[in-house]
Amino acid sequence: MQNPFRYFNSSPEVIRLAVMMYIRYPLSLRHVEDLLHERGIDICHETVRFWWNRFGPMFAAAIRKRRIHHRSFSEWHWHLDEVFVRINGKKHYLWRAVDHEGEVLEVFATKRWDRRAALKFLKRTMKRYGRPRSIVTDRLRSYRSAMKVIGNTTS
Repeated sequence: MQNPFRYFNSSPEVIRLAVMMYIRYPLSLRHVEDLLHERGIDICHETVRFWWNRFGPMFAAAIRKRRIHHRSFSEWHWHLDEVFVRINGKKHYLWRAVDHEGEVLEVFATKRWDRRAALKFLKRTMKRYGRPRSIVTDRLRSYRSAMKVIGNTTS
């Protein structure tokens, strides 16, 4: 894999610092520019925006990957829920998975509210985040039958 920073004059550390400051803290692009200027790094707020668009998804994927591999299994509980929403006047079902810290893991919209939709949602979420220690649901039958197919009998 080639270095994604190879055509940039700034060091990767400065790019990472600027992007992470913008993502992690509730700062505007101009605030990040001012904070970096106080550290002796002279860049424009448009540069921070460009770096955020270019490298933000890459940094987020690395953080997500690191989080999955270094997680404490005893603390990972998922809460699954679904809600009815109207999209273009038609009823859809919005499935949502939230972890024990309150972070939304996955959001998935379907037209169906059955085992097949629940199974697709669970497989998609587990593929991305791994298996949780426990799953808390609202006791919808679709979850129970989907978890039997996956092999998870507790809910």
